[in-house]
Amino acid sequence: MEITLNNGFKMPIIGLGVWRMEKEEIRDLTINAIKNGYRHLDCAAHYKNEAEVGEALTEAFTTGLVKREDLFITNKLWSSDHGHVIEACKDSLKKLQLDYLDLFLVHLPVATKHTGVGTTDSALGDDGVLDLDTTISLETTWHDMEKLVSMGLVRSIGLSNCDVFLTRDCLAYSKIKPAVNQIETHPYFQRDSLVKFCQKHGICVTAHTPLGGATANAEWFGSVSCLDDPVLKDVAEKYKKTVAQVVLRWGIQRNTVVIPKTSKPARLEENFQVFDFELSKEDMEVIKSMDRKYRTHQTAKFWGIELYA
Repeated sequence: MEITLNNGFKMPIIGLGVWRMEKEEIRDLTINAIKNGYRHLDCAAHYKNEAEVGEALTEAFTTGLVKREDLFITNKLWSSDHGHVIEACKDSLKKLQLDYLDLFLVHLPVATKHTGVGTTDSALGDDGVLDLDTTISLETTWHDMEKLVSMGLVRSIGLSNCDVFLTRDCLAYSKIKPAVNQIETHPYFQRDSLVKFCQKHGICVTAHTPLGGATANAEWFGSVSCLDDPVLKDVAEKYKKTVAQVVLRWGIQRNTVVIPKTSKPARLEENFQVFDFELSKEDMEVIKSMDRKYRTHQTAKFWGIELYA
């Protein structure tokens, strides 16, 4: 299944996220993902594993496993490179061993202290608070993103972690409208108004953390995952599916792209098996009623301030 973006390009509705994926795991996971049917990889400079992803992709291309044009590759501009958009994009392309990106996102809508192209550091001040660069606006960054399209380096550009108001403003000043807004959304953090706003204005929503972060976010942020919720367990039992499959299917039926991350081969296959069933309207409503407005990503733990609106 694919979603057609506002510029006509098609984006697979399920992808593999490579955040917090160990470098030594990436080759096997990427190759196995492609063999299991994945045609969408969600990457970022900040994940610090672009070179390893690039090696895996090159192997997939040279062995004939898949052609470049069959894959949809997303990457992201880190906050420390907002004033160096073109150089950062070229650096990522070199590491990924690609000629172009299908989608390039502004990872976070704030510029931070520049630490060198591609280093993607998050510099903290003596007060323990992230050093923001208040001289670079999101509008300035966006116009630099637009240049990447005219240069042929990227096919589509988009936002990430932007609320209704930042997204609305971008629609006002953009010459090339954002094709995507990638946000945290899952049954405990549904963000229905933001999803509706984006879709109403032709912006595809990609759900990062579509399973609520599970063990990984519990370890990092002490957050609670929806995968343990008894209501979801009951729904999963009804369809003879896992809770993760039900949650991903719920995201797909909201017309959002989902990019679950896993390092386990069995889960890799399981997460892709979500096209052979459909949740009823009643069960979609049951899950809708579970919203806790609960964000699992809590940036203040690392940066001293919350960056999400």
